[in-house]
Amino acid sequence: MGGPLVFAHRGASFDLPEHTLAAYLRALDEGADGLECDVRLTRDGHLVCVHDRRLDRTSNGRGLVSARTLAELDALDFGSWHPGGAPNGDLPPDESHTRLLTLARLLDAVLAAGRPVRLLVETKHPSRYGSNVERRLVTLLRRYGLADPAPDDPVQVTVMSFSPLAVRRVRELAPTLPTVLLLEVLPRWLRLGRLPFGTRIAGPGIGLVRARPQLLPALRAAGNQVYVWTVNQPTDLELVLAAGVDGIITDRPAYALARLDR
Repeated sequence: MGGPLVFAHRGASFDLPEHTLAAYLRALDEGADGLECDVRLTRDGHLVCVHDRRLDRTSNGRGLVSARTLAELDALDFGSWHPGGAPNGDLPPDESHTRLLTLARLLDAVLAAGRPVRLLVETKHPSRYGSNVERRLVTLLRRYGLADPAPDDPVQVTVMSFSPLAVRRVRELAPTLPTVLLLEVLPRWLRLGRLPFGTRIAGPGIGLVRARPQLLPALRAAGNQVYVWTVNQPTDLELVLAAGVDGIITDRPAYALARLDR
């Protein structure tokens, strides 16, 4: 396989509603090497795949994700806001396009794919539940046999966060689980590409990559892998390919794969 890994950001989210089962199944069908999801805890302790802390943008609900139970969230429509999830004439709604996705259901789908899949799981902070987000995540991954990866395991999970403390917690709870420190701005403490807490993968945003041309070479020279988000435009795709990144996180996995002739 040539070139970097291609990860579907919240699934094939350019074409279908983000974080829906349909979006992830589409990305797998298109040949994405991996999937990316965000997780938050519900009021009753379930991990759900939702990016925003509030429900308003991606559902017909209102208020905080963290203030709702799983049953309350499961009653909402998480897809009709997107053209790819809108009702199709007189056909009944397809719940794979509109139903809340739990991390457990996503793991079931990934394990059922029958091929190697890499899953990037981002824990969202700040959260009213603090370190419980990572604790619940590692507990769930252990239940699925995914918290202590072996090189030949077909499904490989990597945990990401913008919070260095969250990354540290994952390293303490599951020392062999790979971690990514996400970067939207360049922290003052990041010197010569050295990442904290044993993390070996940096996750800069494409805006930071454009603004700091020296960042990727410094990170690579320090021995880190680099996954860049969210790479959707042709010029950005060419930029990160020229830089030799290890992973491309994109809403348009089919487009990136076509560019890589895969």
